[in-house]
Amino acid sequence: MPLEQDVLEVGKQLEKLVADGKSDNETALDLLKRLKELPITLDILQKTRIGMAVNVVRKGSSREEIQSIAKTLIKSWKKLLDGDKPKTQRQPSQSDTPSTKNNLNRSDSSSSSSSINNGKNITISFPPNKGDKTVRTQCVNMIKNSLKSNEKPDFDAIHISKDIEEAIFQQFNDTNVKYRNKVKSRVMNLRDKRNPELMLLIMDGIIAPEKFANMTAEELACDELRKQRADITKQAIKDHQLATTVGTTTGQFKCNRCGKRNTTYNQVQTRSADEPMTTFVFCQECGNRWKFC
Repeated sequence: MPLEQDVLEVGKQLEKLVADGKSDNETALDLLKRLKELPITLDILQKTRIGMAVNVVRKGSSREEIQSIAKTLIKSWKKLLDGDKPKTQRQPSQSDTPSTKNNLNRSDSSSSSSSINNGKNITISFPPNKGDKTVRTQCVNMIKNSLKSNEKPDFDAIHISKDIEEAIFQQFNDTNVKYRNKVKSRVMNLRDKRNPELMLLIMDGIIAPEKFANMTAEELACDELRKQRADITKQAIKDHQLATTVGTTTGQFKCNRCGKRNTTYNQVQTRSADEPMTTFVFCQECGNRWKFC
């Protein structure tokens, strides 16, 4: 399924950009434009969860163009989801009065919030003045709903989920955009079908909640992907060391050491194939070298 794989790869790149705090760069814009051109179906949308990745970029970016394209994509995909719903839905009954709904959704405004899971009310308590309690409750439940495995059908993930959320909250001491993006990044890694071992390691307590909350993209990757990235990086460094003066001559880059523009550059795939290439620049005036992605 080339289309599904293509969408998954784009989602992975978007997730990486958000995790690195690069939601505003040109790569994010190009990826969103690429998604706009793909004939994404409802089936692809549900399997890849690309809508979640695009929404995270939308919230994390301050560029109007990126936000606009992301909103357009989400709006068009929402139409696909709405079109899949049954045409006849239950009409609100007289028993569904505002007072009844308020009783169902009532929460302690000073220190706790509630949610319903598998028919049970779960109360999640937070100390006073510790961020938006509703947002924190939603994030705990996002993490909890991602900690599901057929190998552990009876596993109760609520306590681990609360510990993971608390560890992320401690990094920002607020329920701001960075906090929400970090939570969504952890959720997407938990739901990655290519790396089911990560979830099991967390469930078994081998990876502590605090450790998981602070793991880098490299640490989150499975062993096979980590080895592949290490081999790519090693080969790229080796190739760059050999190519000290060989490269494409350009005046595009200005040396921050001598201020001249007499440079050459090479582009090498130092990370996984679905991530941007690394550009190595060599100043022929003073011998300065630098790189950027």
